[in-house]
Amino acid sequence: MVEPQYSGTMTVRFECQPGCVACCDQKGFVYLTDADVERIAGFLKITALEFERRYLYRTAHQQRLRKPPDSQCPFLGASGCSVHPVKPVQCQLFPFWPELVEDPAEWRRTATWCPGIGKGPVFQPETARHLSEGMRTAYPRQY
Repeated sequence: MVEPQYSGTMTVRFECQPGCVACCDQKGFVYLTDADVERIAGFLKITALEFERRYLYRTAHQQRLRKPPDSQCPFLGASGCSVHPVKPVQCQLFPFWPELVEDPAEWRRTATWCPGIGKGPVFQPETARHLSEGMRTAYPRQY
């Protein structure tokens, strides 16, 4: 594990902003855990197998949402995330991902497009690191 490069007692602030989907519009993939698949399928009232058939791209070591041609996520619409109450772990934990929490420069770069960074409650470094461990646990092959 890479040790975070915090200077002194760096703290961060974050709070999702109402109506914001900036993180959902960023280029990349939405990775899913098996629990994500079950939870979202249940929310959509379809089987996990049907969810996989419609929405999942699977490799030998990971699974992710298929990207529609005009969006980064099949569940992102004009009114936001249609599976917000059961969104994937990756989405739940943003921006507390190891690559952001462990690198203040990356955190600052993310703040250029994420309006929630710098607002809301203060997260002490140990709290931010603890939250980011959820990504390591959910997606161990990526970290």
